[in-house]
Amino acid sequence: MESPRANDFLVTEKIGKLMGKYALPCMISLLVAALYNIVDQIFIANASYLGSYGNAANTVVFPLTVVALAVSVMIGDGCCAYVSLCLGGGRREQAHKSVGNAVVLILAASLVCTGAYLLFSDGLLTLFGGRVNEETFALSREYFFWIALGLPFYMFGQAMNPIIRSDGSPRFAMISTLAGAAVNLVLDPVFIFGFHWGMTGAAVATVLGQALTAGLALWYLCRMKSVSLCRKSFRPCWSVLRAFLPLGMCSFLSQISLVMAMAAINNMERKYSALDAVFAQREFTQIPMAVLGIVMKFFQIIISIVVGLAAGCIPVVGYNMGAGRKDRARALFSRLLTVEFLVGLGALGVVEFLPRQLIGVFGASGESVHYTTFALRAFRVYLCMLPLACVNKAAFIYLQALGKAWASTLLSMLREVALGVGLALLLPLKWGLDGVLYSMPAADALTFVASLAVICLTYRELTSVKTR
Repeated sequence: MESPRANDFLVTEKIGKLMGKYALPCMISLLVAALYNIVDQIFIANASYLGSYGNAANTVVFPLTVVALAVSVMIGDGCCAYVSLCLGGGRREQAHKSVGNAVVLILAASLVCTGAYLLFSDGLLTLFGGRVNEETFALSREYFFWIALGLPFYMFGQAMNPIIRSDGSPRFAMISTLAGAAVNLVLDPVFIFGFHWGMTGAAVATVLGQALTAGLALWYLCRMKSVSLCRKSFRPCWSVLRAFLPLGMCSFLSQISLVMAMAAINNMERKYSALDAVFAQREFTQIPMAVLGIVMKFFQIIISIVVGLAAGCIPVVGYNMGAGRKDRARALFSRLLTVEFLVGLGALGVVEFLPRQLIGVFGASGESVHYTTFALRAFRVYLCMLPLACVNKAAFIYLQALGKAWASTLLSMLREVALGVGLALLLPLKWGLDGVLYSMPAADALTFVASLAVICLTYRELTSVKTR
């Protein structure tokens, strides 16, 4: 086991330098994972024979991939935390059993998800707004079929990524994700523009990239440094499963709450688009869903940066708290919140002043004026509280690192479920389609009030304790 002195630089090194060293790999990994679906959407949007119908179809399928991701991170993050605890306590047998059981469980879960998705595809796509028109539904089915077939690769790769990090190889975890994303980036234009495979081409490119990431993860599992896997590792052990699954529950709830919010937004958008003078027309009905999908993908990029910065600080926070240096934990909190606010401010500047350029990336040139007009409004309204959204997310993660799991979970549930879903259902009752656009900034602003109260209390606790 590593000597405590080996990490003493965490209490002496400059806070800014530590943030750069620990946050960058984590941020890159999350960004690359987010770019998978976004790259598909960019190429789909720029294919003249797909356009906004393809964009809308991609938006419909996206929440269903997040459901699979939620199961994956519950198993992967839970196993990662448990392996770290076991290795720190010298319980190597429990560590290798947890990894083996995680492998068996994620393979079983992925096969169940694939079967359920293929069997109930029409109902699931309808649930997430796929029936907006016939063209969108047909493209959704085409894209979803191949994505569902590739779920075992996707879920295995996502679940193994944190386990590889727990083995002391964050760089390999990052490289394996980058390699898969690179394959997707190269094959998307070949399949969509070269072969004219349409949504099938986008999906197959994605699955092949995910298969490479899964293959690299499998290769690494056979060469783990801290854990030696054997046949006994893969025998189901209920005590081990009961030990590590709850540790990943917070990650699961975070992703599932996002799916609930997207389901509410997609369906309310579909309902109130049908009542709009312009979007009630058959040739324009898919536009709001396509546009909101693009807006949410841009938001996902920003949030990936925010989460990466915050999650990268977790080891630094934990070590300093354990060493009694709460003054440094407080200073890091201040630095993180400042940086996250500036990230949000920069992103806000882009959406407010360069929305046409953003829309152009997603193929607006071949669309109607109604598409451009709604997209400009959606970017400027839906994301107008980005700085507060970034601070909220950073606070959730930092509170978890400080051991305030309940405060972190409650704030997250307040934002994603109570406000994210609740406001998306309530505001359109009075303001129609505009209510859908205002639901997100309203949720972020109200959550910030609660976050600010918890942040102030946290500062008081970190200041009131005598530091060393």
